[in-house]
Amino acid sequence: MEEAKTTQGDDVALAAAGDTSAFERVYRTHVARVHGLARRMAGPEAADELTQDVFVRAWQKLGTFRGDASFGTWLHRLAVNVIIERFRSLGTQRDRFLADGEETLARLSAPRPSGDFRMDFDTALARLPHAARNIFLLHDVEGYKHHEIGSLLGISAGTSKSQLHRARTLMRTHLERRT
Repeated sequence: MEEAKTTQGDDVALAAAGDTSAFERVYRTHVARVHGLARRMAGPEAADELTQDVFVRAWQKLGTFRGDASFGTWLHRLAVNVIIERFRSLGTQRDRFLADGEETLARLSAPRPSGDFRMDFDTALARLPHAARNIFLLHDVEGYKHHEIGSLLGISAGTSKSQLHRARTLMRTHLERRT
């Protein structure tokens, strides 16, 4: 008799009950997306460790998943929270909005030669100050609203809007220098 295929929902329920094989399947389904988010928000040097931290936290909190949203949405929100928590624990919260605009523009003035827009975009994104980059990613890439970003980061919606404007301006400046 053939064994029935399990769905993602089945795997999540089995993993919540302690089935490590089911959790491994959940991990394999979502690891690339979580790693990509960690890489974009924290940089490639921290992405592996943060991805591991996200899945450790997911394993610990799997019992709190109620199914109100898809598991992928729940895991994504958990990942954002883990990454932001890491920034806070490293003390970046106090200086995330203090980078000197002139200094930032000077760093953007030497773009890496490339005919590939994706590489130019990634270079510009990597050169943004952490706060501006995170807000840019959360808003423009991940689709969060300013009030949600404010809640996640402990800032006002207005601060989120101004940092998004700053990020877009710096990105535009860098990318225009490439043309």
